[in-house]
Amino acid sequence: MSNSPHRKLHVMFFPFMAHGHMIPALDLAKLFSSRGAKSTILTTPLNSKILQKPIDAFKNRNPSLQIDLEIFDFPCVQLGLPEGCENVDFFTSNRNSDVGYMIFKFFKSTKFFKDQLEKLLETTRPDCLIADMFFPWATEAAEKFQVPRFVFHGTGYFSLSTGYCIRVHQPQKRIASSSEPFVIPDLPGDIVLTQDQIIDGEDESEMGKFMTEVRESEVKSSGVVVNSFYELEPDYADFYKRFVAKRAWHIGPLSVLNRGFEDKVERGKKTTIDEMECLKWLDSKKPESVIYVSFGSMASFKNEQLIEIAAGLEASGTNFIWVVRKNEGDKEEWLPNGFEERVKEKGMIIRGWAPQVLILDHKATGGFVTHCGWNSILEGVAAGLPMVTWPVEAEQFYNEKLVTEVLRIGVSVGARREGFISREKVEKAVREVLVGEEAEERQGRVKKLAEMAKAAVEEGGSSFNDLNSFIEEFSS
Repeated sequence: MSNSPHRKLHVMFFPFMAHGHMIPALDLAKLFSSRGAKSTILTTPLNSKILQKPIDAFKNRNPSLQIDLEIFDFPCVQLGLPEGCENVDFFTSNRNSDVGYMIFKFFKSTKFFKDQLEKLLETTRPDCLIADMFFPWATEAAEKFQVPRFVFHGTGYFSLSTGYCIRVHQPQKRIASSSEPFVIPDLPGDIVLTQDQIIDGEDESEMGKFMTEVRESEVKSSGVVVNSFYELEPDYADFYKRFVAKRAWHIGPLSVLNRGFEDKVERGKKTTIDEMECLKWLDSKKPESVIYVSFGSMASFKNEQLIEIAAGLEASGTNFIWVVRKNEGDKEEWLPNGFEERVKEKGMIIRGWAPQVLILDHKATGGFVTHCGWNSILEGVAAGLPMVTWPVEAEQFYNEKLVTEVLRIGVSVGARREGFISREKVEKAVREVLVGEEAEERQGRVKKLAEMAKAAVEEGGSSFNDLNSFIEEFSS
């Protein structure tokens, strides 16, 4: 608890409607309320159903703490979106050829919240608003009522600094081909990228213009709240605070705050597997013998790629838990014949949503095949697990560089945007991350980072102190 003599701070949180953004925002709200603040999360009717259960459970365990939901209207059909489309998840589970266009339309439609936000800020006058990066109009709305608006990106200092250096210097324009590597100017560490690893939206497209709005609203905002801890990426935290954002506070890793069994189970959607069944299976395996394979809530692969993953896992001979996102009604043509029967002792397939933190924290888990989403990387680091990196989109290619080249706790599978990874590459990367002298060195490095992650959020830790200074400044 904060020993601040000031009155109770009231913080509003406004996450973008996607699971990868809502989960850390909920963690953030819990964190602030556990430090004595009143937390209010703003969301839509359907998303409130996802958030309500973990909020109720948190309040039952902590009856003196304040955390509430405020529900905004989002008339999908009126906004030209399909009925019930209140979360980006809608598009990834109902795939059609217009997914990119519809997601962009969804981004733009969120401006509908601006009037509702202004009315709420006028009547409640919170001390500050922590709103998602994808709500650029939130800065202007908050400014009207002298409420400080902070940006929450949901990614770390390394990728934010990388994106900044690429925008400022545009090194990709000075090379001949999309596969030619170049060093990112000004960024510490001599990091090398290719053109096809750069984030979409650094251009003149409609999405590019939207991202320009996002960055301009960040410059006008009161600062940035970052889900990271200083010891993970010190050079990039310093760089970001010096050159990119006028003010930034690191308060993570947020996933570490979920210590109890229920906390870990309740993060995200309802899992599609019985947690006890999952734990029982893990209990039957030797320590650090299981590889966990998951590509987050957005990525979905074609059947040909899933067949290669299955074949690579089988050939590796390793115990595995593999989380597969398939669309409703998809035929099971993505598994080699007789695969599940052959691997039933060694492998578990979860179709849908898994209790990820619970699995990563289990002593039987020894490695993590990840799409390099920032939430997953932080969860992997906090669990002390070396990683096989398989980025799919957005800043995941930047995050991969942090894991494999800066922290040296991961093995790259060699993914490129729209690329195909063979079973041989899957097998090789899985073996490499679990076995051998280099594997032991990686393991040693990531275990040290896991200790630092836990220390950062404890009293006196770097993230604990940054949050304290934030609360003190905006309570007074």
